[in-house]
Amino acid sequence: MTMICQPQQLFTSEQTRQLDRLAIAAGTAGYTLMKRAGQSAFDLLRHRWPDATTLHILCGCGNNGGDGFAIASIAIQAGLTPVVYVVGDSAKIANEAALAFKAMQQQGIGYQPLTDDSRFDHGVIVDALLGTGLSGTVRPAFAAAIALINRSELPVLAIDVPSGLCGDSGQPLGAAVTADVTLSFIGAKRGLYQAGSQQWTGQRLFDDLSIPTTLYPQAGEAIELLDLEQLKKALPKRAADSNKGSHGHVLVVGGNHGYGGAALMAAEAALRAGAGLVSVATQAEHIAPYISRRPELMVSACDDTKKLSRLLAAATAVAIGPGLGQDDWSKACLRTVLASDKTLLLDADALNIIAADPRLLDHHTGQRIITPHPGEAGRLLNLTTAEVQADRDHRARQLSRRYGAVTVLKGASSLVAHDRQISLCPDGNPYMASGGMGDVLSGIIVSLVAQGLDSHQATKLGVSLHACAADYYVQQQGGHGMVATDVITAVTALLNRHK
Repeated sequence: MTMICQPQQLFTSEQTRQLDRLAIAAGTAGYTLMKRAGQSAFDLLRHRWPDATTLHILCGCGNNGGDGFAIASIAIQAGLTPVVYVVGDSAKIANEAALAFKAMQQQGIGYQPLTDDSRFDHGVIVDALLGTGLSGTVRPAFAAAIALINRSELPVLAIDVPSGLCGDSGQPLGAAVTADVTLSFIGAKRGLYQAGSQQWTGQRLFDDLSIPTTLYPQAGEAIELLDLEQLKKALPKRAADSNKGSHGHVLVVGGNHGYGGAALMAAEAALRAGAGLVSVATQAEHIAPYISRRPELMVSACDDTKKLSRLLAAATAVAIGPGLGQDDWSKACLRTVLASDKTLLLDADALNIIAADPRLLDHHTGQRIITPHPGEAGRLLNLTTAEVQADRDHRARQLSRRYGAVTVLKGASSLVAHDRQISLCPDGNPYMASGGMGDVLSGIIVSLVAQGLDSHQATKLGVSLHACAADYYVQQQGGHGMVATDVITAVTALLNRHK
């Protein structure tokens, strides 16, 4: 296998083309890069499908097709049977792709047009039809080829991007190949990691083709891809003589009448993420149930602002919003919390109250984190949910600037925005779509802040830890019926893994 790995950054399609040009200018010939891509893809094919002896390689007439031609040349030398199809006018094959096309023919490999009668009965399909240069809707001949691939029952490896999928938005341009694995080169494409795109990409892998790492900063602003094991290194090591006061005191404010579970889940998650002390300010009716469920919590009835002010004074970091509601009690709690200089995590109804009166934030002088889902983000920006989802990167940055906060735009492929920096979480799964998941996330993040991480680092680690804990639980127990408290049980396991 070549250097297939998890990427650290995501780039636009144009940035990736720029990196390709920079690599060539730095001394690596374009045809050399194409041959490296072909070798990387072939090595992956042999590793993933070792019993496959036939490769159905569907090629366009651009550089993506050139990668396919290179794969065919390598495959025949290894004793496999490559069956090459060309979609489009082969006379238009040019530049590096023409070199790969000629080399393939010199190996004795012919090619054939793809027709409605073409059949893929065994082996593996290699999709090398269309790359990131596609603009506009997929043309009919390629749409027909994509339909043939998708009707096949064979496994599919997509080269660079699934044909027809926009490398920036992650959405089909009329039609798109549904791949089992997508192998990207030089720069990992943003679109492959956007919400919902994995239904077309399948497993996402990456090879930088050994271009110099010094070239990447020259491509401009990239999106960071969150990696749990790297982020965990920011956790402070515990001194041998530490005590419960050494690791932060979290205060969770919420749990209005009928919504007690939200604050409880946030508080329990804060404990499991490592906070030394966790207090909850809630309605009196919840005290007994909370202590019965989790006796390590310190639970107080928040029936007047003076009592809440005393609780705030003892806290290292505060989360407000889980189960808060929007009545007079809720608003009084929020005003009191905002009058402090504590680092705050604002979630759920705290955000809805602020959306109706953004001037409330003028009273807060500390650092803040906001964790809206798309609907809450829409209210904060006076946009529809659809408008938020249509441009998540931009909306996350917009929220961070407007509210002076580290921002988590939740959902599939959650984003973290801070100043001009933006990070994307590639982990998580559809089984997380259930009540309480956001409350657990809030508790994890505020716990990490209380333990000494700055708000940005704590948020990135918290988002990654939350998603990976859900994945861990699914791997261990299965996903159907997973609930938010199941994720809490996995948090401790992941925090202690590889220590």
